[in-house]
Amino acid sequence: MTIEPANRYLGLIILLTLVVLFPGPRAEAADSARQAGKSGAAAAANDPGRAAQVKAHDDSFVIGSDDVLSISVWKEPEVSRVVPVRSDGKISLPLAGEIQAGGTTPRQLEKAIAAKLQSYISEPEVTVIVQQINSQKFNILGLVAKPGAYPLTNGATVLDAIALAGGFRDFAKQKSIYVLRQSPDGSQTRIPFNYKDVIKGKNVEQNIKLQPRDTVVVP
Repeated sequence: MTIEPANRYLGLIILLTLVVLFPGPRAEAADSARQAGKSGAAAAANDPGRAAQVKAHDDSFVIGSDDVLSISVWKEPEVSRVVPVRSDGKISLPLAGEIQAGGTTPRQLEKAIAAKLQSYISEPEVTVIVQQINSQKFNILGLVAKPGAYPLTNGATVLDAIALAGGFRDFAKQKSIYVLRQSPDGSQTRIPFNYKDVIKGKNVEQNIKLQPRDTVVVP
């Protein structure tokens, strides 16, 4: 055996060792990216304003009077606050002043607030979260055990309303119930509901889903 092959094998071993110990710039860049990702996640977790920026919106929800909104302006704690929507549909914020919130979605309100703040804050990042929904209610009146206003949950029907109100009182006209629904133009529509038929499986389409500000009347 000559010395040259042995030297060649030794050189190969040294080269492999160097590759393992010093992976080079590509591996270092990948490791740096992983560390940056971890740091970014930690920053979002420790910074409520930043974490809120990625919260999904429900663009179908329309803000109404008496709803409670959490408004966060990133890195501007003196402007961020929790505010109720007044009966006129407006809210008041420092620097931004009076803003119409009722009738808008959270995303639309974010844009409106940001536009108002641009004169004072460079590229304001605004997040609006509905903390408490008080505008989505229905009323039930008449001969039920507990008449009054109730929160409107998704998919609530006339039967659900009667159940929430504790059922009928004596002498309630169960065949003559109706729902008063307010139209956008201010007029009212009267929708009949025959409880006797519905519980027997007849005319079940009368058991409609309630909408905000509907009033169920049990004569």
